[in-house]
Amino acid sequence: MISTERIPNNVDLDGNKRLQRALEHWQPKYLEWWRDMGPEGFQNHHQVYLRTATSVDSDGWAHFEFVKLPDYRWGIFLAEPVPNRTIGFGDSFGKPVWHEVPGEFRNQLRRLIVTQGDTEPASVEQQRQLGAKCPSLYDLRNLFQVNVEEGRHLWAMVYLLHSYFGRDGRDEAEELLLRTSGNQDKPRILEAFNEPIDNWLDFFMFTMFTDRDGKSQLMSLSESSLDPLARTTRFMLTEEAHHMFVGETGISRILERTCQLMKESKGLAEDVRQQGGIDLEMIQRHLNFWFSRSLDLHGSEVSSNAASYFANGLKGRAREETYEDHRIADAVYDMQVYEDGRLSQNEVPMRNAMNEVLRDWYVGDCLAGVIRWNKILEQYGLSDRLYLPDKKFSRSIGIFSGFHFDPKGNSVSVEEWERRRGDWLPVRADKDYLKSIMVEPIYEPGVFANYIAPPRRGINRMPLNFEYVRTES
Repeated sequence: MISTERIPNNVDLDGNKRLQRALEHWQPKYLEWWRDMGPEGFQNHHQVYLRTATSVDSDGWAHFEFVKLPDYRWGIFLAEPVPNRTIGFGDSFGKPVWHEVPGEFRNQLRRLIVTQGDTEPASVEQQRQLGAKCPSLYDLRNLFQVNVEEGRHLWAMVYLLHSYFGRDGRDEAEELLLRTSGNQDKPRILEAFNEPIDNWLDFFMFTMFTDRDGKSQLMSLSESSLDPLARTTRFMLTEEAHHMFVGETGISRILERTCQLMKESKGLAEDVRQQGGIDLEMIQRHLNFWFSRSLDLHGSEVSSNAASYFANGLKGRAREETYEDHRIADAVYDMQVYEDGRLSQNEVPMRNAMNEVLRDWYVGDCLAGVIRWNKILEQYGLSDRLYLPDKKFSRSIGIFSGFHFDPKGNSVSVEEWERRRGDWLPVRADKDYLKSIMVEPIYEPGVFANYIAPPRRGINRMPLNFEYVRTES
């Protein structure tokens, strides 16, 4: 069970007074950050129907109640330990896992934890103004659920920094509250988390694709030989699943409404827009943008850091248990490269290709979601289909950065790229149009914006016209 003390936790924080005092010193700074950078306009006078954890087992991690956002029970929750757990990959495969940080891996582990931790508050900052243009109370509540859980994931990383990295860790925890998304002087570490998210199409795409990258990264960290890190990320994954649900079903509902409007009209993009909907071409352009940005989050295709993380048992593969060879000392990975204006296949040592291995797993996971979206188009009798752009398209990191490819993966000239990028990626006119149909928020229970269909069911078996967010008088 999770304690009900000042900082909810299941790590016996009360038994470690030094750590407790350090985190209680950090807590007011976190709350100040939340009030300054959390959801704008919803901090003081709104009760939100939120899910909170009362335990980490299947029966207790989803307790629903109304709560003001600043009063949410942020805390430190680790999954239950696996008895006699051993290292699952790398050079130390089969040895007992670590319960303290080995000195030789201290800097590498701190880097991994800080990078993961930096993404959590960043997404809250990116999304802080979306409540003022929400398509329904149902969606507003889901936004806030995502936001508070990202805040809790920050707590998870801060706990690790404070517990296992001494003064360096405490300093890094402070810095996590000083960087802000899009800040020119102190931006967030990863570029995708500095992109503005000022409309709900971007929000749903972000939670579909960028949070899905979060899933793949957390799955690889959940294999870590550092057992507290593995247990922390395993519990985070239970919450991350909801974020991807919000993204995938949000796009599904936009697609459904688009299909309805297309059936009512001639099916042309301009006809859909005339009716206040979001046409398929615009949806595809936003898909292209967020998928490509999220591919970059996996890092360079060939990486000595990735090789070191795997060899040292710090970061494994998603679902490492499904592989036969857990050392892969001599294995190779076949990947596409671009040299002298030509594409070719190269064999790369598997350990050096770990980023690409994880990226390929991620692509497959994304593809399954796109297939589900296309079933909606099929059900409405439409021949149009959404697709994932090629991995080489619009990349800013890795071996394809600095080169130009179309969404099908064909090399194009700089001139053609500039001429056609508006066909492939969102343009100012797209953003202006989305802004025009997302002017007024919808706060009436059971009512949904014209550009999105209602969900199939409510939250926690509540009806769709339930008042998921209440304003106090």
